[in-house]
Amino acid sequence: MTASARFPDPRLAALDGFRVEIDPARERADIILDRPPFNIIAMPQRDQLRLVFEALDEDASVRVIVLRAVGEHFSSGGNIKGFMEASPEHVSKLAWNIAAPARCSKPVIAANRGYCFGVGFEISLACDFRLVSETCQYALPEQKLGHIPGSGGSARLQKIIGITRTKDIVMRSRRIPARQAYDWGIATECIPDAKLETATDALVDELRTFSPLAQRTAKKLLNDTEDATLSVAIELEGHCYSRLRQSDDFREGVEAFHAKRAPAFKGS
Repeated sequence: MTASARFPDPRLAALDGFRVEIDPARERADIILDRPPFNIIAMPQRDQLRLVFEALDEDASVRVIVLRAVGEHFSSGGNIKGFMEASPEHVSKLAWNIAAPARCSKPVIAANRGYCFGVGFEISLACDFRLVSETCQYALPEQKLGHIPGSGGSARLQKIIGITRTKDIVMRSRRIPARQAYDWGIATECIPDAKLETATDALVDELRTFSPLAQRTAKKLLNDTEDATLSVAIELEGHCYSRLRQSDDFREGVEAFHAKRAPAFKGS
């Protein structure tokens, strides 16, 4: 299906360096970086990626979004020349665009293998789940260019692994192999390279078994309370819990539990 046929926004008539595949039967959408061998992410591509995430978020046929890439490398990062040509106003929007997976209300899975550098790492950090093959290497190499990460990478990483390890990665432009990324809590799972697609498929199918409403609520609650005090986070959790108690999905879940059958959630 062409981008223009699926997305009415004229800015998505011709996607720059990636494509979108939607499987309604599996309630799944794949955003596929497709500029091999290194899947460099160009400046216009960042704007389009944001728009695509927003469009898929509104698509009722999509339950789970997967961000993956063609070939042996997820992405070696951005187009270096593009940074020199972009205006300060454009550059100031980079973090907003790359944060699109986090703002999306649906679960987003990043499937990473090979090089996952710079903006490739940053957009993966904005996803909810990071499945990494054993070939994956994460890095924020901007110090080698006399610069710093500009799309939320250092900020998100610090929330996940703390300031000491983040300084080690950012200030030394260190490459972190897949197993270490998993041990440090950056990656959700570390998988043999040949099994990355199978593991991704399995996670998509697992996420689809849960209530869409409960998943949207959990994602937003966790994102919104990341910087909150414990008392505020517990208070907000209680409000969300109370609202979900009134949902059709919760009623269905309880009835299915007592009937010893699989629930049929509808997202209401």
